[in-house]
Amino acid sequence: MKTHAIILLAALSLSCGSRREEIIFTPGAPWPDNNGVHINAHGGGILQRGDIYYWYGEHKVAGAAGNVAREGVRCYSSRDLLHWTDEGIVLPVVKGARHSPVLEEGCIIERPKVIYNSRTKKYVMWFHYEPANHRYDCSYSGVATADSPTGRFKLLHYGRQNAGCLPLNALPLHASRVYNPEKNYPGGSLPRHPDSLNLIARDFDGGQMARDMTLFLDDDGKAYHIYSSENNSTLHVSLLDDDYTNYSGTYARLFVNRFMEAPAMFKREGRYYLIMSGCTGWAPNAGRAAVADSIWGTWEELQNPFRGEDAGVSFRSQSTFVLPVQGEETRLVYMGDRWNPKDAIDGRYIWLPVTFEGKQPVIRWMDSWTLQ
Repeated sequence: MKTHAIILLAALSLSCGSRREEIIFTPGAPWPDNNGVHINAHGGGILQRGDIYYWYGEHKVAGAAGNVAREGVRCYSSRDLLHWTDEGIVLPVVKGARHSPVLEEGCIIERPKVIYNSRTKKYVMWFHYEPANHRYDCSYSGVATADSPTGRFKLLHYGRQNAGCLPLNALPLHASRVYNPEKNYPGGSLPRHPDSLNLIARDFDGGQMARDMTLFLDDDGKAYHIYSSENNSTLHVSLLDDDYTNYSGTYARLFVNRFMEAPAMFKREGRYYLIMSGCTGWAPNAGRAAVADSIWGTWEELQNPFRGEDAGVSFRSQSTFVLPVQGEETRLVYMGDRWNPKDAIDGRYIWLPVTFEGKQPVIRWMDSWTLQ
């Protein structure tokens, strides 16, 4: 499920007798960087350090060849969310690599997210990773660190999640570790509850699957990895270790048999929120939203957050991140991608304000809008 577009335009206006630059966002339009080139950071997320924003995303090339990694993860920096400076490839892939830990050209790197660890002073990147020529059967997570937000990032490891661990909300059949392989289950709609197959048991020794993902750093300094697991049928939330580079072994299953993808987590007024999508490949679908008082649940599903024409396909976008502007959790921006698998480099970005009706997040279409 993949990308939309945003363009930010600068409009000069007079305010109190002086020139003031107003930041205008135009969702879906080309968005040039400091070199005049459309920003190339798909499936991305933003890290704020001081007054600088860093945007990390998948670097794409033209055509269908851009659907796998040809360069790696790219980074941009900005002080105003409008003017973005290309900081280059911060996590590269290597052509013809045959040894580990190196990311080989032609692999799949999706949805890179970066958080800062104030104890280790490291910038930590997580991403969904599939080795070259494996498509989506490995369902690994990759982890890399750097000493500065613009890298370069060094790959630490990649692999499956929480091997040998049961979820906090495990069912008795999960503890039995009996996998029922009577029906191959590649994903998509299920004729019955996935627990009848016990996919947790199937992957217990080797580790659980992870595909679409995000990171969330809570107010208390604890970090979480949220990802689609069990052949996309169920979302997992995993507590990371103190370094943010591995798992603590504590995780829970959310939205069992709901086929949630593209998780974007944020916090508002002490509550945890998720904006997500369904599973329809690269094609957009109706957005989903949920809220909980604890990150472990119980999670309450809400209505589709999108309002207006094309709300049934999330304005032809898919969620990738929700950005608190300038650290203010009351000002939130939805970041979505409008994917173009036939010409991956032309994926566009959809950024829109997130407002609320009670506890229901609402994202309305606007042809243009400003932070003011």
